[in-house]
Amino acid sequence: MTTNSSLVRPISMRWLLAALAAVALTLAMTPAPASADVSVQLAGHKSPFNCGKTFYANNWSGGHNPSGSIDWQTYGSDAINGETVRATAGGTAHFRDAGSTSYGKWVEVVHGDGTRTRYAHLASMVRGAGGSMSVSQGTVIGTVGSTGGSSAPHLHYEQRNASGTVDASPTVDGVTVSLGQKKAVTSTNACGSSNPYTPGEVCGSGFTQVDSAALGTAGRVYLMYNSSNGNNCVVTLKSTNLGNPTAVSAFLEPQGSTRTTDSGSYGYYAGPVKRSAPNTCVRWGGSVGSSSYTSPFEHCG
Repeated sequence: MTTNSSLVRPISMRWLLAALAAVALTLAMTPAPASADVSVQLAGHKSPFNCGKTFYANNWSGGHNPSGSIDWQTYGSDAINGETVRATAGGTAHFRDAGSTSYGKWVEVVHGDGTRTRYAHLASMVRGAGGSMSVSQGTVIGTVGSTGGSSAPHLHYEQRNASGTVDASPTVDGVTVSLGQKKAVTSTNACGSSNPYTPGEVCGSGFTQVDSAALGTAGRVYLMYNSSNGNNCVVTLKSTNLGNPTAVSAFLEPQGSTRTTDSGSYGYYAGPVKRSAPNTCVRWGGSVGSSSYTSPFEHCG
């Protein structure tokens, strides 16, 4: 084949260097793939406790597993045992139980960006092991205890990136607690326009949370239980129109018995509805405005 030599030109070294530089610039500006292991991005996480509660966040070094996790401990006269545990940010909560080893009763919340937080050694959880639920920042997920491989009541807390690596310097409520540090942190979780009442306050002493269900964005209904006397308690808390009387209800129905309901125009909550039902399945639920929830017969112990 005859080649027209007039169409063949040697490649200029200046042109080649310019092309290579352009390729290098393009590669430098290309974002890392989603699977890349990047540092934890957990800004905006609140303390995992009720608004105004202050506890020590102890990121101790030397044998703590995994390194970088926080042990939340008693501060001053406010003992941490039995304290309400709340999600530090929104996501999907998964409930687990390792029995008498490791984390014991524990919850992992997977957040929208793939990062996750873990809450371990819980005394109680709002869902049974294997369950899951959607949570917002401040949603109650359990109570502090000492289950699993724990020697004293505390909350073991971790912040992990999407690859599962534990952040060595977690930040909550704007306070960074680096490895080897112990800091007192005051919670701003569930503050502001949130309902000033808690299910435990409404139901009274001796009740612990067993379950809960969201009523859209209007509120949440809670099932509580007192193991000392076999009493169940249901309360519905509003999260909108707080202080203004609107339609709210709460009900409780032991299997084989009649239903007890509290309904009316309330500013903050409906209930408490209490019934004795030891070793009996119960149906429970409530409503805020047009949003309602009715459970099947469950929690039979």
